[in-house]
Amino acid sequence: MPILVKEQQFHLQTAHTSYIFHVMENGELGQLYYGPRLHDQPAFPELTAREEHGAMPAWRLDHPDVQPETLKQEFASLGKGDYRDPAFQITGEDGSRISEFRYQNARVIAGKQRLEDLPATFDDSADDAQTLVITLADAVTGLTLALSYAVFPHQDVIVRSAKFTNHGRATVKLDRALSLQLDLPDANYDLLQFSGSWARERHLIRRRLRSGIQSVGSLRGASSHQQNPFIALARPDTNEDQGAALGLNLVYSGNFLDQVEVDAFGTARVLTGINPTEFGWQLAVGQSFQTPEAVLSYTDRGLNQLSQQMGAFYQQHLVTPRFAQRPRPVLINNWEGTYFNFDEEKLLAIAREAQRLGIEMFVLDDGWFGHRDDDTTSLGDWDVYAAKLPNGIAHLANQIHGLGLQFGLWFEPEMISLDSDLYRAHPDWTVGAPHREMTPGRNQFVLDMANPVVVDYLYDKMSHLIEDARLDYIKWDMNRNITEAFSQTLPANRQEEFAHRYMLGVYRLYARLTAAYPDVLFESCASGGGRFDLGMMAYAPQAWTSDDTDAVERLRIQFGTSYGYPLAMMGAHVSAVPNDQTGRITPLATRAAVAYFGDLGYELDVTACSTAEKAAIKAQVAFYKAHRDLFQQGTFYRLDSPFTGDKNVGSWQVVSADGRRAVAARYQILNQPNPAYNRLYLRGLLPNQRYQVAGDDHVYFGDELMHAGLLVPNLLTTTQGVDASADFSARVFVIAAVD
Repeated sequence: MPILVKEQQFHLQTAHTSYIFHVMENGELGQLYYGPRLHDQPAFPELTAREEHGAMPAWRLDHPDVQPETLKQEFASLGKGDYRDPAFQITGEDGSRISEFRYQNARVIAGKQRLEDLPATFDDSADDAQTLVITLADAVTGLTLALSYAVFPHQDVIVRSAKFTNHGRATVKLDRALSLQLDLPDANYDLLQFSGSWARERHLIRRRLRSGIQSVGSLRGASSHQQNPFIALARPDTNEDQGAALGLNLVYSGNFLDQVEVDAFGTARVLTGINPTEFGWQLAVGQSFQTPEAVLSYTDRGLNQLSQQMGAFYQQHLVTPRFAQRPRPVLINNWEGTYFNFDEEKLLAIAREAQRLGIEMFVLDDGWFGHRDDDTTSLGDWDVYAAKLPNGIAHLANQIHGLGLQFGLWFEPEMISLDSDLYRAHPDWTVGAPHREMTPGRNQFVLDMANPVVVDYLYDKMSHLIEDARLDYIKWDMNRNITEAFSQTLPANRQEEFAHRYMLGVYRLYARLTAAYPDVLFESCASGGGRFDLGMMAYAPQAWTSDDTDAVERLRIQFGTSYGYPLAMMGAHVSAVPNDQTGRITPLATRAAVAYFGDLGYELDVTACSTAEKAAIKAQVAFYKAHRDLFQQGTFYRLDSPFTGDKNVGSWQVVSADGRRAVAARYQILNQPNPAYNRLYLRGLLPNQRYQVAGDDHVYFGDELMHAGLLVPNLLTTTQGVDASADFSARVFVIAAVD
């Protein structure tokens, strides 16, 4: 059984890990252990032993060793002697900010239930999951606190959340309500964070924990391009293939905080959840507040293993089952091929050529609605632009479907233009503070998704188009973050609730649409990767990884993203050169070799391609389809990091579940004179199995490919007879078992 309960001690076991905590003398919960799996014991005296430290506040005179500042706790408050940042804080009716939640009871539930109104993990497959719910109560305020621990034994994952319920006589205010606290006995870890900006999202930054607070977070109303809710803690000697690491991710798309605090005794407190800044929640009598879920996982087998087990967990217990294992279509998006300059015949010409090349879906991007010829107008007016598409969306969709292609459409439902019929009719639906100028972003403003009427309006508009055009796919974009955070539907004392209520509105719209139209594939986008998080993935199984389609930049973006998310979540497209974001000219083969490792698409005008380019694209699409199961569902290994060394080489690999098939790729950004000896060391193969590498007559054993590696020949060493640069090269290796 994954959850063992005895004598107010709780032992959560997965296949390879143990998580142990207990009820302390003061009725609060104390953390004991998280790491490699331990045998269960009636008690763990060594883990509960503690020493007194100087003149520190203690719980009571007769318990001088219960010093909150030195205790490892499960979900700490502030004001009772623990001066570290707390997991929660509550202001009572009298202004007091002190809480004393005491243990009441525990219950174990089979399986894992979804949350109401929030994206959540689940166990529809009866995958041996169990959920432990610990109930604590504060006698003064009448609040209860339910801490939930869902244990998924096969993926070595624990999912945590908290729920506050007011059973008292007066409204209280939640000033802080995080999802997870983990107190670790030491701070000998590196923090791995994934930071950047638009067009260079989720670059790996690794640094040693230091005394004090280190954190990442967002106050943009979205998880953001700048930071990501996924972080990892790894021992200093941990690498991709060995060593201890734990990963934390948040199933949430709004303002978040990931924080590690190292105290004077060298212990580390990890916190994750809704960012307390710009948050406050009026909790009335009889009401509850549910925090988002936090995902926690541990391994002592390296960072590749951590990514693999968390990725497998998302595919089985977060992504909607209808799409989790379904092959994602190869698509063509017209955006970089036409921008706003198109008509029906131009779109159909691209679709016809795409169909001849083997592409499976045509996606019409921005510019099809209102009177939108540029980015200054019409957001909110989700009616067809008759001057461009006089026969309507349904007519275009019917012709696309008639070609044997699926049809998708771009929306930006959360946004509004000042030059729109919607704004002229409902200026009060726009986010903005009274008597303050609104700050434009990308020539647009934000709709108040905290207003249920706005959600209803958008549902009606989008559902009509889904049905009218028989849409197969929706690209849901969000091109700017929130400023002047204020809702005209909320009273003054609830304005701090706006950011979270906004996200609840977004989730409500997603939930209604995905429930009504379960066969429509949604792809999340936020000016590229500005909302690449698990909250979105619960509704949209894949996301546009970045607006930057340059192959060199995508190496880093996709490599960094892979630490926290599987390949099936990453939209990856081949675009034209010179690249629109960097001006770089890279070979078509290299652009495809990077985009293979994700959900492949093309974002260019294929009618303008040469005969040779069309032949190459047709071959690329056929190659991807032949290995699509590997690229989208295979086990992914990072081999060589573009973030370390001379940052000139990156490589990675996918392997089938049975270990008999693999595809690896090595990318070299710049050629080098008289280069060093290079070999590519594969991973995940069967040591005793014989393999052949496509194009190579030699037969290798798996142990040779993994430990001796493949020789990587030098790139061009002379310009004689050369008509193309040797820079920006890619080599793709297809490995198959032979019997």
